[in-house]
Amino acid sequence: MHAFLAYIGRVLRHARAEFRNVVHGKTTPHARLRDHVVAITVLTIGVDLLCALLAMLLEQDAKKTQISSYGSALFWTTTQLLTVSSQMPNPITTGGRILDVFMEIWAITVVASLAGAIGAFLVKRAEAAR
Repeated sequence: MHAFLAYIGRVLRHARAEFRNVVHGKTTPHARLRDHVVAITVLTIGVDLLCALLAMLLEQDAKKTQISSYGSALFWTTTQLLTVSSQMPNPITTGGRILDVFMEIWAITVVASLAGAIGAFLVKRAEAAR
């Protein structure tokens, strides 16, 4: 059991060091990964805020909608972009449904982009270790 805990400690220390290296952009691969993550994060926040505004405009006057304010629209769009969805019976309007499809495509693209950026980082790190 002690060997297992020591192993977990080493793994966590290494992960913490790698995270710190990415944040500080210690090497070119670290900096590229950081830049990809920051760009994806900033763009996704912008998409979320814009989609919330569009959702509010498209859905707020629809019958049986639960989107009645910017706050409820932001809740809905954020849960959609996080791919966890919500219990809200939205979207109701055609425009809202088109917006929902766009957000789902965006979420899939973000996950694929992050996976690609992490994969490229790992390849560069392995090349540098040789």
